[in-house]
Amino acid sequence: MNGISALTAAMALIVLGSSCQQSRKSEKNKPDSQISYMDTTSFKAVVDQKVSYLYELSNSTGAKAYLTNFGARLVGLWVPDREGNFVDVVLGFSKASSYNNPKEPFFGTIVGPFGNRIAKGQFILDDQRYRLAVNNGPNTLHGGFKGVHFANWTLKSSNKSSLTFSYTLPDRHEGFPGNINMEVTYTLHDNNELEITYRAQSDQKTVINLTNHAYFNLNGEGSGTILNHELQLFAEQYTPVDSTLIPTGQLATVKGTPFDFTVMKRIGKDIDARDLQLEYGKGYDHNFVLAQEKEGDWYKAARVVGDKSGIVMDILTTEPGIQFYSGNFMNEQVQLKNGAKDSFRTAFCLEPQHFPDSPNQPNFPTTVLSPGAIYHTKSLYRFSVK
Repeated sequence: MNGISALTAAMALIVLGSSCQQSRKSEKNKPDSQISYMDTTSFKAVVDQKVSYLYELSNSTGAKAYLTNFGARLVGLWVPDREGNFVDVVLGFSKASSYNNPKEPFFGTIVGPFGNRIAKGQFILDDQRYRLAVNNGPNTLHGGFKGVHFANWTLKSSNKSSLTFSYTLPDRHEGFPGNINMEVTYTLHDNNELEITYRAQSDQKTVINLTNHAYFNLNGEGSGTILNHELQLFAEQYTPVDSTLIPTGQLATVKGTPFDFTVMKRIGKDIDARDLQLEYGKGYDHNFVLAQEKEGDWYKAARVVGDKSGIVMDILTTEPGIQFYSGNFMNEQVQLKNGAKDSFRTAFCLEPQHFPDSPNQPNFPTTVLSPGAIYHTKSLYRFSVK
Protein backbone atom coordinates (compact mmCIF):
# COMPACT_ATOMS: atom_id res chain seq x y z
CA MET A 1 0.00 0.00 0.00
CA ASN A 2 1.40 3.42 -0.91
CA GLY A 3 0.53 6.93 -2.01
CA ILE A 4 -2.54 8.66 -0.60
CA SER A 5 -4.05 5.36 0.58
CA ALA A 6 -1.00 4.67 2.77
CA LEU A 7 -1.10 8.19 4.18
CA THR A 8 -4.79 7.85 4.98
CA ALA A 9 -4.28 4.49 6.69
CA ALA A 10 -1.41 5.88 8.74
CA MET A 11 -3.52 8.84 9.76
CA ALA A 12 -6.10 6.53 11.22
CA LEU A 13 -3.44 5.20 13.57
CA ILE A 14 -1.95 8.45 14.80
CA VAL A 15 -4.24 11.36 14.08
CA LEU A 16 -6.58 12.57 16.76
CA GLY A 17 -7.38 16.15 17.69
CA SER A 18 -10.24 18.53 18.24
CA SER A 19 -10.11 22.26 17.40
CA CYS A 20 -7.24 24.54 16.41
CA GLN A 21 -6.34 27.07 19.06
CA GLN A 22 -3.76 27.52 21.77
CA SER A 23 -4.54 26.37 25.32
CA ARG A 24 -5.88 29.31 27.28
CA LYS A 25 -5.96 30.15 30.96
CA SER A 26 -9.64 29.20 31.11
CA GLU A 27 -8.57 25.64 30.32
CA LYS A 28 -6.31 25.41 33.35
CA ASN A 29 -6.47 22.03 35.13
CA LYS A 30 -8.80 20.53 32.51
CA PRO A 31 -8.24 16.87 31.74
CA ASP A 32 -6.22 16.20 28.60
CA SER A 33 -9.30 15.18 26.64
CA GLN A 34 -10.77 18.69 27.03
CA ILE A 35 -7.69 20.71 26.05
CA SER A 36 -8.01 22.31 22.61
CA TYR A 37 -5.32 21.15 20.23
CA MET A 38 -5.59 21.03 16.41
CA ASP A 39 -8.23 20.10 13.87
CA THR A 40 -6.58 17.55 11.61
CA THR A 41 -9.48 17.46 9.16
CA SER A 42 -9.63 21.17 8.34
CA PHE A 43 -5.83 21.30 8.03
CA LYS A 44 -5.74 18.92 5.05
CA ALA A 45 -5.39 20.52 1.62
CA VAL A 46 -4.14 19.85 -1.89
CA VAL A 47 -0.80 21.64 -2.21
CA ASP A 48 1.15 21.48 -5.48
CA GLN A 49 -1.23 18.77 -6.77
CA LYS A 50 -0.64 16.48 -3.78
CA VAL A 51 -2.50 16.08 -0.50
CA SER A 52 -0.91 17.52 2.62
CA TYR A 53 -2.05 15.96 5.90
CA LEU A 54 -1.66 16.72 9.58
CA TYR A 55 -0.33 14.01 11.92
CA GLU A 56 -0.36 13.88 15.69
CA LEU A 57 2.26 12.39 18.01
CA SER A 58 1.57 12.01 21.73
CA ASN A 59 3.24 10.68 24.85
CA SER A 60 2.20 9.49 28.30
CA THR A 61 2.51 12.97 29.87
CA GLY A 62 -0.08 14.54 27.57
CA ALA A 63 2.43 16.37 25.36
CA LYS A 64 1.55 16.47 21.67
CA ALA A 65 3.41 17.30 18.47
CA TYR A 66 1.74 18.02 15.13
CA LEU A 67 3.49 17.53 11.81
CA THR A 68 2.67 17.75 8.12
CA ASN A 69 4.19 16.00 5.13
CA PHE A 70 4.39 19.34 3.28
CA GLY A 71 8.00 20.25 4.04
CA ALA A 72 8.14 17.55 6.77
CA ARG A 73 7.20 20.41 9.10
CA LEU A 74 6.65 20.75 12.80
CA VAL A 75 3.30 22.56 13.00
CA GLY A 76 2.72 22.72 16.75
CA LEU A 77 4.15 21.37 20.00
CA TRP A 78 2.22 21.33 23.29
CA VAL A 79 4.27 20.90 26.49
CA PRO A 80 3.42 21.68 30.15
CA ASP A 81 4.35 24.97 31.80
CA ARG A 82 5.23 25.45 35.48
CA GLU A 83 1.52 25.41 36.44
CA GLY A 84 0.75 22.27 34.50
CA ASN A 85 -1.00 24.02 31.61
CA PHE A 86 -0.17 22.74 28.14
CA VAL A 87 1.33 25.48 25.97
CA ASP A 88 1.96 25.45 22.22
CA VAL A 89 5.59 26.60 21.96
CA VAL A 90 5.96 26.36 18.14
CA LEU A 91 4.55 28.94 15.74
CA GLY A 92 2.58 27.57 12.80
CA PHE A 93 -0.57 27.70 10.72
CA SER A 94 -3.96 26.00 10.97
CA LYS A 95 -4.17 25.00 7.29
CA ALA A 96 -1.68 23.27 5.01
CA SER A 97 -2.33 25.80 2.26
CA SER A 98 -0.99 28.61 4.47
CA TYR A 99 2.48 27.01 4.34
CA ASN A 100 2.57 27.34 0.55
CA ASN A 101 3.73 30.93 0.93
CA PRO A 102 6.93 32.14 -0.78
CA LYS A 103 7.07 35.25 1.45
CA GLU A 104 7.20 33.24 4.70
CA PRO A 105 8.22 29.74 3.62
CA PHE A 106 10.28 28.40 6.53
CA PHE A 107 7.92 28.05 9.52
CA GLY A 108 8.66 24.69 11.19
CA THR A 109 10.09 23.11 8.06
CA ILE A 110 13.04 20.90 7.25
CA VAL A 111 15.45 23.02 5.21
CA GLY A 112 17.85 21.57 2.68
CA PRO A 113 19.56 20.04 0.92
CA PHE A 114 21.76 22.78 2.37
CA GLY A 115 20.35 24.71 5.29
CA ASN A 116 21.59 28.29 5.68
CA ARG A 117 23.49 30.29 3.05
CA ILE A 118 25.86 29.50 0.20
CA ALA A 119 27.79 32.50 -1.12
CA LYS A 120 26.83 33.81 -4.56
CA GLY A 121 24.80 30.67 -5.23
CA GLN A 122 27.74 28.53 -6.28
CA PHE A 123 30.44 26.15 -5.13
CA ILE A 124 33.16 23.96 -6.66
CA LEU A 125 33.25 20.21 -6.06
CA ASP A 126 35.94 18.03 -7.71
CA ASP A 127 36.85 20.91 -10.03
CA GLN A 128 33.27 21.30 -11.25
CA ARG A 129 31.38 24.50 -10.53
CA TYR A 130 27.74 24.13 -9.52
CA ARG A 131 25.43 27.11 -9.86
CA LEU A 132 22.41 27.23 -7.60
CA ALA A 133 19.16 29.16 -7.44
CA VAL A 134 19.82 32.56 -5.85
CA ASN A 135 16.96 33.46 -3.50
CA ASN A 136 18.50 35.62 -0.75
CA GLY A 137 20.18 38.73 -2.13
CA PRO A 138 23.23 37.43 -4.01
CA ASN A 139 23.18 34.10 -2.15
CA THR A 140 21.36 30.77 -1.92
CA LEU A 141 19.37 30.25 1.28
CA HIS A 142 17.96 26.92 2.56
CA GLY A 143 18.16 25.10 -0.76
CA GLY A 144 16.75 27.79 -3.03
CA PHE A 145 13.24 28.83 -4.04
CA LYS A 146 11.94 25.26 -4.01
CA GLY A 147 14.15 23.37 -1.60
CA VAL A 148 12.79 20.50 0.47
CA HIS A 149 10.64 23.01 2.41
CA PHE A 150 8.22 23.10 -0.54
CA ALA A 151 8.31 19.32 -1.18
CA ASN A 152 5.48 16.92 -0.39
CA TRP A 153 7.30 14.25 1.59
CA THR A 154 6.03 10.67 1.87
CA LEU A 155 4.95 9.20 5.20
CA LYS A 156 7.17 6.12 5.36
CA SER A 157 6.25 4.74 8.78
CA SER A 158 4.42 5.82 11.93
CA ASN A 159 3.12 4.90 15.34
CA LYS A 160 1.62 6.87 18.22
CA SER A 161 4.87 8.58 19.25
CA SER A 162 7.06 8.53 16.13
CA LEU A 163 6.91 8.96 12.37
CA THR A 164 9.31 9.06 9.44
CA PHE A 165 9.02 11.19 6.30
CA SER A 166 11.04 10.45 3.16
CA TYR A 167 11.79 12.41 0.00
CA THR A 168 14.15 12.10 -2.97
CA LEU A 169 15.52 15.39 -4.27
CA PRO A 170 16.10 15.03 -8.04
CA ASP A 171 19.56 15.54 -9.54
CA ARG A 172 20.30 19.22 -10.24
CA HIS A 173 17.16 20.42 -8.50
CA GLU A 174 17.87 24.10 -7.81
CA GLY A 175 21.39 23.25 -9.03
CA PHE A 176 22.44 20.67 -6.41
CA PRO A 177 24.12 17.51 -7.77
CA GLY A 178 22.85 14.00 -7.15
CA ASN A 179 19.58 12.21 -6.54
CA ILE A 180 19.52 12.66 -2.76
CA ASN A 181 17.35 10.23 -0.76
CA MET A 182 16.41 11.81 2.57
CA GLU A 183 14.60 10.58 5.66
CA VAL A 184 13.55 12.58 8.72
CA THR A 185 12.20 10.90 11.86
CA TYR A 186 10.35 12.76 14.63
CA THR A 187 9.98 10.98 17.98
CA LEU A 188 8.13 12.37 21.00
CA HIS A 189 9.57 10.61 24.04
CA ASP A 190 7.73 10.12 27.34
CA ASN A 191 10.12 12.48 29.14
CA ASN A 192 8.98 15.38 26.92
CA GLU A 193 11.91 15.18 24.52
CA LEU A 194 11.35 15.70 20.80
CA GLU A 195 14.09 13.95 18.85
CA ILE A 196 14.70 14.66 15.16
CA THR A 197 16.91 12.22 13.23
CA TYR A 198 18.16 12.88 9.69
CA ARG A 199 19.52 10.35 7.17
CA ALA A 200 20.49 10.80 3.53
CA GLN A 201 22.31 9.09 0.66
CA SER A 202 23.25 10.36 -2.81
CA ASP A 203 24.22 8.71 -6.09
CA GLN A 204 26.69 11.53 -6.79
CA LYS A 205 29.07 13.54 -4.67
CA THR A 206 27.10 16.44 -3.25
CA VAL A 207 26.81 18.75 -0.24
CA ILE A 208 24.19 18.42 2.48
CA ASN A 209 23.24 20.25 5.67
CA LEU A 210 19.73 19.42 6.91
CA THR A 211 18.07 21.05 9.91
CA ASN A 212 14.68 22.05 11.28
CA HIS A 213 13.56 25.68 11.12
CA ALA A 214 10.99 25.80 13.95
CA TYR A 215 10.04 29.21 15.33
CA PHE A 216 9.79 28.97 19.14
CA ASN A 217 8.16 31.08 21.82
CA LEU A 218 8.31 29.30 25.18
CA ASN A 219 5.54 31.52 26.57
CA GLY A 220 3.26 30.23 23.83
CA GLU A 221 2.48 31.04 20.23
CA GLY A 222 1.35 34.65 19.87
CA SER A 223 2.22 35.58 23.46
CA GLY A 224 4.45 38.55 22.64
CA THR A 225 8.15 39.33 22.60
CA ILE A 226 10.89 36.74 23.10
CA LEU A 227 13.40 39.38 24.24
CA ASN A 228 12.83 38.50 27.90
CA HIS A 229 13.50 34.80 27.35
CA GLU A 230 16.81 33.79 28.89
CA LEU A 231 19.32 32.02 26.64
CA GLN A 232 22.54 30.11 27.15
CA LEU A 233 24.61 28.88 24.20
CA PHE A 234 27.36 26.33 24.77
CA ALA A 235 29.68 28.17 22.40
CA GLU A 236 32.75 30.31 22.99
CA GLN A 237 33.10 31.24 19.29
CA TYR A 238 30.87 32.29 16.44
CA THR A 239 31.33 32.83 12.70
CA PRO A 240 31.24 36.57 11.83
CA VAL A 241 29.53 37.49 8.56
CA ASP A 242 29.72 40.11 5.84
CA SER A 243 26.88 42.45 4.93
CA THR A 244 25.11 39.65 3.00
CA LEU A 245 25.32 37.31 6.05
CA ILE A 246 28.00 35.07 4.52
CA PRO A 247 30.73 33.96 6.98
CA THR A 248 34.09 35.66 6.57
CA GLY A 249 35.84 32.36 7.39
CA GLN A 250 36.97 33.53 10.82
CA LEU A 251 36.09 31.93 14.14
CA ALA A 252 35.73 34.86 16.52
CA THR A 253 35.53 34.77 20.31
CA VAL A 254 32.22 35.77 21.88
CA LYS A 255 33.97 37.07 25.00
CA GLY A 256 33.42 40.78 25.52
CA THR A 257 30.85 41.00 22.70
CA PRO A 258 27.02 41.00 22.48
CA PHE A 259 27.38 37.41 21.23
CA ASP A 260 28.47 36.09 24.62
CA PHE A 261 25.72 33.73 25.80
CA THR A 262 28.10 31.43 27.68
CA VAL A 263 26.11 32.21 30.80
CA MET A 264 22.34 32.68 30.84
CA LYS A 265 21.17 36.15 29.84
CA ARG A 266 18.09 37.79 28.35
CA ILE A 267 17.95 37.61 24.56
CA GLY A 268 17.24 41.33 24.46
CA LYS A 269 20.02 42.40 26.84
CA ASP A 270 22.55 43.36 24.16
CA ILE A 271 20.50 43.10 20.97
CA ASP A 272 20.47 46.88 20.43
CA ALA A 273 24.19 47.35 21.15
CA ARG A 274 26.25 49.28 18.62
CA ASP A 275 27.90 46.38 16.85
CA LEU A 276 28.52 45.92 13.13
CA GLN A 277 27.60 42.24 13.25
CA LEU A 278 24.25 43.04 14.84
CA GLU A 279 23.71 45.71 12.18
CA TYR A 280 24.35 43.18 9.42
CA GLY A 281 21.86 40.69 10.89
CA LYS A 282 19.41 43.35 12.17
CA GLY A 283 19.86 41.44 15.41
CA TYR A 284 21.13 37.90 15.94
CA ASP A 285 21.27 35.79 12.77
CA HIS A 286 24.58 34.00 13.27
CA ASN A 287 26.13 30.55 13.55
CA PHE A 288 27.71 29.66 16.88
CA VAL A 289 30.57 27.15 17.11
CA LEU A 290 29.68 24.58 19.75
CA ALA A 291 32.30 23.95 22.42
CA GLN A 292 31.52 20.19 22.13
CA GLU A 293 30.65 19.86 25.80
CA LYS A 294 29.34 16.30 25.99
CA GLU A 295 26.22 14.85 27.57
CA GLY A 296 26.26 11.18 26.72
CA ASP A 297 26.37 10.87 22.94
CA TRP A 298 25.27 14.49 22.47
CA TYR A 299 26.86 17.92 22.38
CA LYS A 300 25.17 20.54 24.54
CA ALA A 301 23.95 23.32 22.26
CA ALA A 302 21.49 25.65 23.99
CA ARG A 303 19.22 26.23 26.97
CA VAL A 304 16.28 28.66 26.82
CA VAL A 305 13.83 29.65 29.57
CA GLY A 306 10.43 31.26 28.95
CA ASP A 307 10.12 34.21 31.31
CA LYS A 308 6.34 33.86 31.79
CA SER A 309 5.79 30.11 31.44
CA GLY A 310 8.88 28.77 33.19
CA ILE A 311 9.26 26.29 30.33
CA VAL A 312 12.88 25.26 29.80
CA MET A 313 14.09 23.96 26.44
CA ASP A 314 17.47 22.25 26.25
CA ILE A 315 18.86 21.49 22.80
CA LEU A 316 21.43 18.73 22.30
CA THR A 317 22.84 17.67 18.96
CA THR A 318 25.52 15.80 17.05
CA GLU A 319 26.14 18.87 14.87
CA PRO A 320 29.15 21.22 15.25
CA GLY A 321 27.18 24.47 15.22
CA ILE A 322 23.84 26.14 15.89
CA GLN A 323 22.27 29.12 14.13
CA PHE A 324 20.56 31.62 16.43
CA TYR A 325 17.98 33.86 14.76
CA SER A 326 16.08 36.38 16.89
CA GLY A 327 13.05 36.93 14.64
CA ASN A 328 14.39 40.14 13.12
CA PHE A 329 12.43 39.91 9.87
CA MET A 330 9.05 38.93 11.31
CA ASN A 331 6.60 41.62 10.23
CA GLU A 332 3.00 40.45 10.59
CA GLN A 333 2.69 38.93 7.13
CA VAL A 334 0.88 35.79 8.27
CA GLN A 335 -1.75 34.71 10.79
CA LEU A 336 -0.80 31.98 13.24
CA LYS A 337 -2.83 29.05 14.56
CA ASN A 338 -4.26 30.98 17.50
CA GLY A 339 -5.15 34.04 15.41
CA ALA A 340 -2.16 36.19 16.35
CA LYS A 341 0.20 37.68 13.76
CA ASP A 342 3.90 36.88 13.35
CA SER A 343 4.95 40.16 14.93
CA PHE A 344 8.53 41.43 15.20
CA ARG A 345 10.70 39.25 17.46
CA THR A 346 7.84 37.18 18.82
CA ALA A 347 9.78 33.98 18.10
CA PHE A 348 13.34 32.74 17.79
CA CYS A 349 14.99 29.94 15.85
CA LEU A 350 17.82 27.71 17.07
CA GLU A 351 18.96 25.47 14.22
CA PRO A 352 21.60 22.77 14.89
CA GLN A 353 23.72 22.57 11.74
CA HIS A 354 27.05 22.53 9.99
CA PHE A 355 28.39 26.01 9.32
CA PRO A 356 26.95 28.33 6.64
CA ASP A 357 28.78 28.44 3.30
CA SER A 358 30.84 25.37 4.23
CA PRO A 359 31.23 24.29 0.55
CA ASN A 360 33.24 27.49 -0.02
CA GLN A 361 35.08 27.53 3.32
CA PRO A 362 37.83 24.85 3.42
CA ASN A 363 38.56 25.49 7.13
CA PHE A 364 34.95 24.71 8.14
CA PRO A 365 33.77 21.15 8.92
CA THR A 366 32.97 19.44 5.62
CA THR A 367 29.44 19.00 4.32
CA VAL A 368 30.42 16.76 1.39
CA LEU A 369 28.45 13.53 0.98
CA SER A 370 29.97 10.89 -1.30
CA PRO A 371 28.14 8.04 -3.08
CA GLY A 372 27.86 5.02 -0.80
CA ALA A 373 28.23 7.11 2.37
CA ILE A 374 25.37 7.74 4.79
CA TYR A 375 24.60 11.18 6.18
CA HIS A 376 23.29 10.72 9.72
CA THR A 377 22.73 13.40 12.30
CA LYS A 378 20.26 14.06 15.11
CA SER A 379 19.08 16.74 17.52
CA LEU A 380 17.10 16.61 20.74
CA TYR A 381 14.74 19.24 22.19
CA ARG A 382 14.15 18.53 25.90
CA PHE A 383 11.37 20.33 27.75
CA SER A 384 11.10 20.81 31.51
CA VAL A 385 10.03 23.62 33.89
CA LYS A 386 11.80 26.03 36.19
